[in-house]
Amino acid sequence: MHIQSPALASTPPALVSAAMGAFDMLREYFEGAIMVDAEARIIWLDGRYRRLLKLTEDFDPVGRPVEEVLPHSQLRKVVKTGRPILLDIMQFDDRQFVVCRIPLKDEEGVVKGAIGFVFYDNVDYLAPILKKLEQMQRQLSRAQAALTRERQTKYSLASFVGTSEIVQDLKSQIRRFALRDGPVLLMGETGTGKELLAHAIHQASDRAEGPFVAVNMAAIPETLLESEFFGVAPGAYTGAEKKPRKGKFELAHGGTLFLDEIGDMPLSIQAKFLRVLQEGEIEALGSNAVKKVDVRIIAATSQDLEALMEERKFRSDLYYRIAVLTVNVPPLRERLSDIGVICERLLETIPRAEDMADWAIEEDAVALLAGYDWPGNVRELRNALERAAAIAPTEMLDAETISRAMPRVAARPRPVTPDAPELADTRARAEREAMIDALNRAGGKRTEAARLLGVSRSQFYEKLKRYALS
Repeated sequence: MHIQSPALASTPPALVSAAMGAFDMLREYFEGAIMVDAEARIIWLDGRYRRLLKLTEDFDPVGRPVEEVLPHSQLRKVVKTGRPILLDIMQFDDRQFVVCRIPLKDEEGVVKGAIGFVFYDNVDYLAPILKKLEQMQRQLSRAQAALTRERQTKYSLASFVGTSEIVQDLKSQIRRFALRDGPVLLMGETGTGKELLAHAIHQASDRAEGPFVAVNMAAIPETLLESEFFGVAPGAYTGAEKKPRKGKFELAHGGTLFLDEIGDMPLSIQAKFLRVLQEGEIEALGSNAVKKVDVRIIAATSQDLEALMEERKFRSDLYYRIAVLTVNVPPLRERLSDIGVICERLLETIPRAEDMADWAIEEDAVALLAGYDWPGNVRELRNALERAAAIAPTEMLDAETISRAMPRVAARPRPVTPDAPELADTRARAEREAMIDALNRAGGKRTEAARLLGVSRSQFYEKLKRYALS
């Protein structure tokens, strides 16, 4: 074989000869071949390949970068990485070639060039394989789309229903906090809608296009927490996968990590968690590699974290790190005037028979619901409506049906009157008077007043603002 350009001396002649010898042995199994040097410049092109490419007789490809002749060639990648591409489909104009690419190395293993073979100039030979590959690609695309949908927010602020003053103030606070990027702590009883508000904050923030990853601290065994948050390196422990597994921090990179029931986070993980928040870095289990992460933390709790700190069950430094922006989510009993509109929204999500009209609820039934404390909040209310819908003879839910579906052991219902929603205002006035009395007894000391009332300082300060006592 004669190399036409003496300038291309980076590929040793002996190596080229060896490659050509292999080519000659397998010539009848290929439709053409091309060879490049260590700079991915063409040093030889088989005559059959020239005809496949429909090159003119006066065109000399030797010395040219391979991409000038084959725009979609991967030979440069093979030269750069030293790794073969044993089976691939290369596009050339409106045609497709089945190709194989192999690096050429000297005795010391240094890459000096690469050679590419054309198996077929018609991919119909591989139709069964391509069909299977296309099917797998569609399945992968559907799985990725489903995962993307799962990691996107499911709710907006409009999903938090209510027209009462306390809800309007809450929504204003959420909108303000969404525009900032600091950690948010949502405090409130179970079933008040804390996760919904976390979704709303993410959706209204600059991170809305990023992932929203939710973790329920109470649902993950303590032994798995470190791997769940920080990921696992290949072979980190016996039985570990051979591929790395990303943790929640890495999955939430560029977006929001929501930690539900953070009060259940074990002390064993709190120190490591705090370090990630401070440094913005993670180390996968079994790895020494440090990765940077950009994640906004939104935490939620139905527990009194300050009481947990006093009991040494929750680190104070972690608390002050996550409680930068605090939100107190009111229980349903403090906004009973919203019962009607909440019922309308919840009934939209309850299944009904195909021949039935939309669910509807009578005013006296709403008044009956408003006469109950709802210790389980909106979640308990939804359960009651589902029970009522299951036993209702028609799509209209009346007071009798609601009465049969109401909880009977959680609390004693209050007397039902047409003005039942106004009881929330009565409760608010009583709470304001109790706070004034506690402040007077504590000599104006807010911490002492909060202790007298049996509430946390953050809850007490929120109520001071709500009742204009600050």
